[in-house]
Amino acid sequence: MMLLHRISLLITITILILPWVASADSELQARDVVKRGTVELGVMAGYLQGEKIFTSISSNREAIYALPRLGLVVSPELGSRWYQGNLAAFIEPIYAHYFTPFGASAAGGSLLFKYNFLAFGRWMPFWDLGLGMLWTNLAPRIPEQSTHFNFVLENRSRHSIFYL
Repeated sequence: MMLLHRISLLITITILILPWVASADSELQARDVVKRGTVELGVMAGYLQGEKIFTSISSNREAIYALPRLGLVVSPELGSRWYQGNLAAFIEPIYAHYFTPFGASAAGGSLLFKYNFLAFGRWMPFWDLGLGMLWTNLAPRIPEQSTHFNFVLENRSRHSIFYL
């Protein structure tokens, strides 16, 4: 577990230092990179450690998650001033493997829409919203999971991308 903390600390420090390492005379702007027709491919991964502080004892779960995503900028620049940006559409499959207290899986996907704010130079805040479905075989083995199918609601804000 200590190795995981060290790796995450190294990644965080790298992300914080990279903007200062980048060339200061670069004129690259987010709007030069994120145009209509631009394809975005990415992956998110995570670790879940459930705690039984305010819930039942079955919430003591551990899992790893993988969320690849594929998107396309579908609009030209919209708006003006600080909210000038464009719209992208994404598909985002999800897979999770639970290994505590027993082996289980979850799989599904979401359709997301992302608004890129392009008026901030190389810094590009964005907001995305999505809806999807998730199947899991946790049900009926834990009391709070009564069905195999679930809805997924995704909302991310205050994230940003910094183009070097």
